Amino acid sequence: MGKFIYDSTVKVDVEDRLLAHLQIVMVGKVRRGESFTFTWNDDISTGGGRTSVYIHPHASLQFKYHGSRQPQINPEWIHALIFTANSSRGLYIVREPDGSTTPIAAIPRVRS
Repeated sequence: MGKFIYDSTVKVDVEDRLLAHLQIVMVGKVRRGESFTFTWNDDISTGGGRTSVYIHPHASLQFKYHGSRQPQINPEWIHALIFTANSSRGLYIVREPDGSTTPIAAIPRVRS
């Protein structure tokens, strides 16, 4: 289990594979100078609820991985996460497409 660290004060546990996909999406948007919100549901053990942070080009982002090996990247998952990040709601975690579902195919392609 890795950690996403925002501004060295907000720390959230994130599974390494998901964290790698989030890093690709976030860094891509920040490199283009794009700002967006990132929202996740907090674990019940920490009181539950939801947290949102405003990601911008001057924000301090850290991606701390538990494992040392780079996980395999799923381009369809990247596509789905980019789609949410470009929406008015901002980036939020969606389940990884398994290839057998059709809703992901209905999402228009986002060009960077």
